[in-house]
Amino acid sequence: MTATEPRLRAPVSHGLLWPRLCIAAGLAVVAFAVVLSIGGPRVADAVSGYGLCYAAFSAAIASLVCAAWHTGRARAGWALIGLGTLSWAIGQVAWVALDRPGASASTLGYLGMIVFTSAGLLVLPSPTQALANRLRSVLDGLMVATSLVLIAWIMVVAPRFAEGHTAPASLYVNLINPLGDIMIITIVLYMLAQKRRGRQFSSLMLVAVGIGAFAASDIGFAYLTLAGEYRSGQITDIGWFAGFALILIAAMKPLPPDTEHDLPAEDGQPVGLLLPYVAVLAALLTTLFWYAKTGHSNLFVAYTRSALILLIIGRQLLTLRENRNLTRNLEARVAGRTAELFASEQRFHALVQHSSDVVTVVSPEGDVLYQSESVQRVFGFPARVFSGKRLTKLVDPESAVRLAQAMRQVAGRPYATIMLELPVKHHDGRIRQAEVTITNLLSDPSVAGLVLNTRDISERKELQDQLVHEAYHDALTQLANRALFRDRVCDALRSRGPDDDVTVLFLDLDGFKEVNDSLGHLAGDQLLVQVADRLRTSVREVDVVARFGGDEFAVLIQASLDSDDAEQVARRIIEVLDQPFRSDSRDIHVQASIGLAAAGVLGEPEGDGAEQLMRNADLAMYKAKSAGGGCFASYHPDMLAGLVERLELEADLRAALDRGQLHLHYQPTVDLVTSEVIGFEALARWEHPSRGLIPPAEFIPIAEATGLIVPLGRWVLDEACRQAVEWSARAGGRPVKMAVNVSVRQFDRADLVEVVSGILAETGMPADQLCLEMTESVLMTDTDDNLEQLVRLKALGITLAIDDFGTGYSSLAYLRRFPVDTLKIDRSFVERLGALTDDTALADTIVQLGKSLGMATVAEGIEEFGQLAALREMGCHFAQGYYFSRPVPAAEAGELFLASSPAAKI
Repeated sequence: MTATEPRLRAPVSHGLLWPRLCIAAGLAVVAFAVVLSIGGPRVADAVSGYGLCYAAFSAAIASLVCAAWHTGRARAGWALIGLGTLSWAIGQVAWVALDRPGASASTLGYLGMIVFTSAGLLVLPSPTQALANRLRSVLDGLMVATSLVLIAWIMVVAPRFAEGHTAPASLYVNLINPLGDIMIITIVLYMLAQKRRGRQFSSLMLVAVGIGAFAASDIGFAYLTLAGEYRSGQITDIGWFAGFALILIAAMKPLPPDTEHDLPAEDGQPVGLLLPYVAVLAALLTTLFWYAKTGHSNLFVAYTRSALILLIIGRQLLTLRENRNLTRNLEARVAGRTAELFASEQRFHALVQHSSDVVTVVSPEGDVLYQSESVQRVFGFPARVFSGKRLTKLVDPESAVRLAQAMRQVAGRPYATIMLELPVKHHDGRIRQAEVTITNLLSDPSVAGLVLNTRDISERKELQDQLVHEAYHDALTQLANRALFRDRVCDALRSRGPDDDVTVLFLDLDGFKEVNDSLGHLAGDQLLVQVADRLRTSVREVDVVARFGGDEFAVLIQASLDSDDAEQVARRIIEVLDQPFRSDSRDIHVQASIGLAAAGVLGEPEGDGAEQLMRNADLAMYKAKSAGGGCFASYHPDMLAGLVERLELEADLRAALDRGQLHLHYQPTVDLVTSEVIGFEALARWEHPSRGLIPPAEFIPIAEATGLIVPLGRWVLDEACRQAVEWSARAGGRPVKMAVNVSVRQFDRADLVEVVSGILAETGMPADQLCLEMTESVLMTDTDDNLEQLVRLKALGITLAIDDFGTGYSSLAYLRRFPVDTLKIDRSFVERLGALTDDTALADTIVQLGKSLGMATVAEGIEEFGQLAALREMGCHFAQGYYFSRPVPAAEAGELFLASSPAAKI
């Protein structure tokens, strides 16, 4: 095993538990030593006997508990150590109980500790080692122990034995324990050397110190026994007690809180590598000294020296085996490394030959020293064409100058690199773009030249050019796009002289949306391509034509200040676009609104002059479009002032609702049969704090364009319904028909039906008394979605009306398809009623159409009695207009409703 196995139930690794245990054990050792030092013989004998029993049993229990905390070999190792201390404890009990019988059952218990503890230490997990290494460690321990035994025999035992103090059998028994201790210490030292950074290093260190204390006491015991002076309770017993205390502390020591594995043993020789030889050498020197002194041999010394020789032979055989294995491994590694280097060389050679790069090595003068075969695949030339030739003579003169200059730049700097792009002639005659990277490897003895890595980048350059073209040109028409046009305007403004002028024409097609809606986007794209072609033919060669997107185009014209070239180009564009465009099925007619903005009118620009010039042209285009289209208009500074005023008005409108500046006026709707006021149309009014009353024609389009019409329409609907419920309650439950205009932008919202139903529920407004008015554009845009919205609104019981009917593009098919209840005749058809005009016929047609479709009709804008009489004669149902009442505030409208009755006549 290469690491200490994790504990199953590790003790607390933090806190005061283990430090307290250490303090208690230390105090116990001190108390034991004090009692043995100052107590009498009988007290010391009793305390020593029973104290050692207690210490041995405590260490055994702690080791077995530690074994339970571990798994695998760690558990087995600590269990064997626990059995060893338990065996010693049993031997001590026999010693105390049998009154020191000498070589008896107690001796077996003491010897058991040596056997079990040694086995436990060898079983404990340690860094990965071969079996031979483990055997060598055991042999080293035996060599040290045997050498120490031999030295001890000569220096201590032999003189005593010669004096006849101790019998041989008793002598051998007394020597077993210290010899075993020395062997255990040797094993621990080797394990410590292998686990210098392991998690159990400190525990093994405590065990080593404990066994050392044991060895000291065992050696003292053996010596005193040989001298016949040993008695229980002497100072030598302290070593045994301290040894068990240290084993107990080592067993109970917690591991670190993390569960990382022990680190592997560090490479290099073990700390105690020379220790066995030092011990053997000391033993041999001691024997030589003894022979020289005594002049005779001894059977024990001879056997011990023979054992040392056998141990040395065994260790050398293991070392020889290890060396042979090491040699074989080294030879295998050398062979593998050689094969790897050869394969790497072959792989490098194959990569160079089949690489997309052409590798060339040249001298500082430019002579080709090496040319890879890939040059034939990339540029079509065989490698032999270049070998030995001057590289600068193989390219065109301009490229040769650049190449020579680049090589001179890197030649004086080792490992310097430079990159350049050169045109290179292919074998088939084509000119290819190449990227050359030059690296100075003159100082590298394996290369000794300048290395040129050349790759063909022609396809990459073509792709880059294509991407640049796409980034600056419109994909459909291949005209310049907005980014390129702006750059050209910036260049023209920078290069403009005092007598020069720069003019931007901004062009927008009139009616292009109808082409897309009616004929489809494919026809629209074809139309844009034809428009682009006609624009190219209408401008000069130096002029720049661009498409900004959709149906917006622009032209950049540079001319002198006193010329009218820009106006002439605008006129030609209008003329060529006036001709019909041919599609797959029909001719298409479109016109263009053109705005002109000259740099001479711009004056000193504020910030980006190009953007201001393009913005001014855009403003002028809207001026031309408002004039009816099909014409051009030049920019005037007043246009910008109008735009600024519109932006300010838009900002004020956003806050008008929150500030309570909006309110409703109501225009009554009259039944033409009974002359009774049956309802009202709610109309929004804006009382601006500084500008006064702003007409709806000014702020409603702004609300439509910005999307503010959605919250504005919700507020109008809520306020109108509350007012209608209030009037109806004041009139005793008399119903009030309330008409509210709904914008196309409101129909774009999927929650329109939920908003209306919520307001009806909140205000208590009957659904059949609410009429939602919409323009014909609602029927023409997003037909299926709007139809679904109208069907859901109709399911609520709401009345639906088409406002300004006759001015849009709705057809009878749409009228039959949509659930419409009322047609409102536009005021433009009512103005000239009473005379025999086409308007009279149209108004009558609308009334009859409504009757045939089961729809009610409402005439708007009645201002004279003749108009009223004509509408009654036609059979129109309801009417609105100044003839009855202007739009009035809620209070006045309520009075009109309450004053009206079915009997009132107009």
